[in-house]
Amino acid sequence: MKLVNIGSGNMVAAERIVTILTPESAPIKRIIQDAKEQRVLIDATMGRKTKTVIVTDSHHIILCYLSYEKLAARVSDCAVEFLEEDDE
Repeated sequence: MKLVNIGSGNMVAAERIVTILTPESAPIKRIIQDAKEQRVLIDATMGRKTKTVIVTDSHHIILCYLSYEKLAARVSDCAVEFLEEDDE
């Protein structure tokens, strides 16, 4: 299992990430509110501004303060490692 650092020592299993979204649009804001009501929202912003929203395969929503580009790069680095392990 590969873990992705989402900031401040918080980690997420890379294979559980379904998508990474930006929180500006109204539909994403509704997803965040629904997750809060259903108690599946994880706030990993450490009090900072939310810049990305991570959706997992278990339908948990994770708020993150890292930029979309930085987080996507970290996740794709893990994907490359997955492919290299499969080749061996």
